[in-house]
Amino acid sequence: MTLAEEVLQGSRLALARLITQVENGTAQGRQALDELFPYTGKAHLVGVTGAPGTGKSSLVNQIALNYRKLAGGQEKRVAIVAVDPTSPFTGGAILGDRVRMRDLSGDPGVFIRSMASRGSLGGLAAATSGVVQAMDAAGFDMILIETVGAGQAEVEIARLAHTTLVVEAPGLGDDIQAIKAGILEIADLLVINKADRPGVETTERALLSMLQLAHPSPHVFHDNNFKSGHSLADFQAAEEALIRSGEKSSRTIEALWIPPILRTVATEGTGVIELLVEIERHCQFLVETGELQRRQRARLKSELDLLLRETLVSRWRSQVSESHYETALESLVKREISPWRAAEILVDHSSGAV
Repeated sequence: MTLAEEVLQGSRLALARLITQVENGTAQGRQALDELFPYTGKAHLVGVTGAPGTGKSSLVNQIALNYRKLAGGQEKRVAIVAVDPTSPFTGGAILGDRVRMRDLSGDPGVFIRSMASRGSLGGLAAATSGVVQAMDAAGFDMILIETVGAGQAEVEIARLAHTTLVVEAPGLGDDIQAIKAGILEIADLLVINKADRPGVETTERALLSMLQLAHPSPHVFHDNNFKSGHSLADFQAAEEALIRSGEKSSRTIEALWIPPILRTVATEGTGVIELLVEIERHCQFLVETGELQRRQRARLKSELDLLLRETLVSRWRSQVSESHYETALESLVKREISPWRAAEILVDHSSGAV
């Protein structure tokens, strides 16, 4: 029996072995992913990102715990990928997110895998996509992907996840930091964790101000009522009413998702049920509007482009001798040629032009 067949039969040991193969980039791992790929595309991928100290790991623990409890008679399984930062000096990682997920230990319907970022930017490891595919094929209904927690540059998660949670917390510094560098632009849900701390109202106002800049229609944010409990139909009905009244020019109304702002206290489980309801609501929105299919296509295109770059660079390096590469590098160091010219020389050499 192959490794892929064991994974499809529900072997947790086989899944763990496959993930190790995927992380190490082995031929066996790639072959298993090839066999498993037709069985993927069924899990709902939920990304959890935000600055360090916002309580992402504790929140992921509570999401998984309550998701399992709410499953009732249905056997809903959840997998967790926790990406930890890697030391730039030793290459090691603490992989300590499981310390905050002890409530899930012993649950056969939960699978947790910690992995090191290994220097990758954007909050994820290079092998995260393959790991998620393996878990998807293994039959997990929800896959939670927790990013490193580096802060303002963790936008790669939006290319992988179907629903992206951006976690903030009061009292972590200048509120304007929340609006910087597009970290909130990727949010499908905005979560203010540690909401029992002072300053939660200030943090919520800052997030709401950012949303108003992105979606300035006053009826959407009147009294902050749209942040929960309003459906897409409610929003479209309000738009149509404005058009009929002449306050808004007639146009084609497109599907629009306004990220809700939710408060949670992960250490106590407060607000987690409401968060799960909003995750389910967003999932329904993606299906009803066709956005789910578009996101899946964009994700696969991004992954294909990345693999093409890696494959082409690998093949190119195999065609260029180390001496030619070192000669071009030495000329570059001496400022005799520019980096662009060095690249042209090496590419022309590999293609036989020189």
